[in-house]
Amino acid sequence: MNLSALDGRLLALREKAKEGRDPTAADETLAYLLNVAEARKPRKILEIGAAEGLTSCALLLCSHAHLTAIEADADRAARAREHFRAFGVEDRAVLYEGDAGEILPMMTDTFDFIFLDGPKVQYRNYLSDCKRMLQVGGVLISDDVLLFGWVRGEPPKKRRMLAEHLREYLRMLEADPGFDTQVLEIAEGLAVSTKIR
Repeated sequence: MNLSALDGRLLALREKAKEGRDPTAADETLAYLLNVAEARKPRKILEIGAAEGLTSCALLLCSHAHLTAIEADADRAARAREHFRAFGVEDRAVLYEGDAGEILPMMTDTFDFIFLDGPKVQYRNYLSDCKRMLQVGGVLISDDVLLFGWVRGEPPKKRRMLAEHLREYLRMLEADPGFDTQVLEIAEGLAVSTKIR
């Protein structure tokens, strides 16, 4: 999908967010997500690590889905709620504020599209709940899994543990017979895992 088709206000907010310390999803990543959503027409989407809700808004504006978002930071969660209202999607959006590691085990919903973009060191810990809630045929898209090339290369000393967490996460995905996983070199890397059983 061409991002220029998105609401101009949303594009402006994305540009502003890119200047912050916790930028929104990369343009290439968002375009990929919207293309997948357009092709799959998900009914229920889960976003883990929603930040200010800009990716959630884009997905909702380009689909008829209902979306559940999780965001740990109170200020970002408040802005996400404001954005849901501003773009008229609040009736299809639910936002849980808090630690995804505590929230996910309590959730009983099922989803056909999950976008994982929370703390990278926690991806491994979130995987079992993501798999449990993902319907067969649904897709789990994990963002930033190659992280500046560090995961497949040599990370800076301070980032070695983070890179190893992501390597282990990718090994878990690729070894799981319930998933068909591809790692795409889009932005900082996307793992696209379709649940096959």
